[in-house]
Amino acid sequence: MSESHFSLTPLTPDYHGPILWFAFHGDTLLVTAAEHEAQLPYCDDLAELGITAERAQYIGQLDGKVCFAAEFALAHALPTGMALWTLRAALGGLDEAQAALAGRAFQLLDWERNHRFCSRCGMPTELRHDQRARVCPDCRYTSYPQVSPAAMVLVTRGRELLLVRKPEWPRKRYSALAGFVEAGEKIEDAVLRETREEVGIDIGNLRYFGSQPWPFPHSLMIAFVADYMSGELRPDGIEIAEAQWFDAAQLPELPPRISLSHRLIEATAAALTRGA
Repeated sequence: MSESHFSLTPLTPDYHGPILWFAFHGDTLLVTAAEHEAQLPYCDDLAELGITAERAQYIGQLDGKVCFAAEFALAHALPTGMALWTLRAALGGLDEAQAALAGRAFQLLDWERNHRFCSRCGMPTELRHDQRARVCPDCRYTSYPQVSPAAMVLVTRGRELLLVRKPEWPRKRYSALAGFVEAGEKIEDAVLRETREEVGIDIGNLRYFGSQPWPFPHSLMIAFVADYMSGELRPDGIEIAEAQWFDAAQLPELPPRISLSHRLIEATAAALTRGA
């Protein structure tokens, strides 16, 4: 199967024809649903489905298809065969490229909704057409889509992995440590700080694993693998309810497969078991 090709340019294409719509009602995405799979509307205009978009913006091209994000109010029943899925459900029901673009669409709509007025002087802002930004016509303050970097780390000790559970998660689900980067902080320093704060241990030998945009709400997850150095596990009881060492061959329930944390844990565990 060939890889999907995604393009961000031009910002506002001169285009007439069918559009791949990422249409949201609140935080739910309009799809044609069939059990655990979903398809996105592909038509010239959402009006063909009896839906009126309150706002829409171009978000790129996927495999030659022009893509728009749209937000709509639900005045009537949905078209037959269509449903509204939560974004988390949609990320698991769409293919990987569409899921990534759905996250981008949601973040851009949320940014536009939250920056309709200038945070400096209160005037209504305008969407720029030469870049992804909103500008105040009065004081010229410009806002850009927010991205919040978050550090993720999977700590290893021999062939053991340190996995944690947050208080709001299901009792059997565990993941890697993660936390947001603070202003003026390097990503590597955030990894060390978050590990000490949340579970009370020291780590070293950080190795970059990968990154993933994550639309809850507007994060960029940046993942590392690190070695345990010293200290006893002491979950902080606020961010972390439980922290345990798991053998690489006996892992608990993990986050969804589409998440970077799942891939980080799965890849590291596989490497450790191969090296055993």
